[in-house]
Amino acid sequence: MAQAAIVDCSLAAHRCDNRTCNAVLRRRDGTLYGDLFDGAGFVRGLERNGFKPAGARCLVVGIGGVGSAIAAALAAADVADLSLADRNAAALAALADRLHAQYPRLTVTTGSNDPSGRELVVNATPLGMNPDDPLPLDVTRLDRRTFVGEVVMKQEITPLLRAARERGCRTQVGTEMLFEQIPLYLEFFGFGAVSSDELRAVAMLA
Repeated sequence: MAQAAIVDCSLAAHRCDNRTCNAVLRRRDGTLYGDLFDGAGFVRGLERNGFKPAGARCLVVGIGGVGSAIAAALAAADVADLSLADRNAAALAALADRLHAQYPRLTVTTGSNDPSGRELVVNATPLGMNPDDPLPLDVTRLDRRTFVGEVVMKQEITPLLRAARERGCRTQVGTEMLFEQIPLYLEFFGFGAVSSDELRAVAMLA
């Protein structure tokens, strides 16, 4: 769906790394402009929860639309080292090439979902939506100082987050990404400014 929208649409290159977008605006001259807020929302969530990405060694498991956006946002946030894991080897290589081209100082490796030695680990796969899903990585290799982030929203505490918390890790639930990107959507479409905390308060009332 996001990829289908990019025909005849200029994209915000700093966020639409995978030539995908989840917001399209028709400008006054009739042209379309697209942007992608998943990654920016995820990184804003990290910062809200006390994790500073700059200089961090990170692992992103799953590089579909959401995972690619998160990888690009982490690169823009000046992480030092980014490891990418996915079953699609060609997509991994293509994403690594694009990140290298835009962020030459960034170290990018591909192919391993080993979380050891990483300050940040992100599950950007659907694993965790269903109760019988396997874990996206070996949690026994998580250090207690690792921050573990999730994109799955179907359940707040996924098996990965539960296992990470049991090991003493700080975590971020999937809805953090949603609440932190909605203000970006509203500004993009010209609806004014609102804080993510205001949105959380409204959601609690609903």
